[in-house]
Amino acid sequence: MSIEGYDLLIEEFKYLLEKEKPKVAEEKLVAAAHGDRSENADYHAAKEKLRFIDKRLFYLNKVIQHSQIIDPSLHSHKKISFGSTVKVTNIDTDEEEVYTLCGVLESEPDNGLISVHSPLAVAMMGKEENDEFKVKLPKFTKEYGILKIEYKNIFSLKKNIRTRKEFTFH
Repeated sequence: MSIEGYDLLIEEFKYLLEKEKPKVAEEKLVAAAHGDRSENADYHAAKEKLRFIDKRLFYLNKVIQHSQIIDPSLHSHKKISFGSTVKVTNIDTDEEEVYTLCGVLESEPDNGLISVHSPLAVAMMGKEENDEFKVKLPKFTKEYGILKIEYKNIFSLKKNIRTRKEFTFH
């Protein structure tokens, strides 16, 4: 994953751990003080929020521990690699398409940001300008030609960047 992708995961982890979880734990305590917990909707809602926060913290911790951080700006991008923005032509249709190879959690296929693990990315990895390659899909094979390889910052291309507002559980 990119440095920015990693930083965003760290930011979410810290926010949930240091801000959101203590706030919801306090809500749970206040709700519990109102008496009978069996019919206390506020208590059960806070308890459920804490469960979601703990699950998300567990997931984020696991991702952070196992992530491989790559700074694609340090690569030459003469050959397609992580962080490369690639302009290709579909040999069958002559249509041009642009893709940027990124991490799984950073991908936005509708915006041309594709995971390095996707069949298209795997097929083009290591190729150079003017090379051709094939992508085998379940029902057919597509052929592409590489027109241009360059570097563009992954996060400058993203349209869906999570914010603190989206870190919370409603």
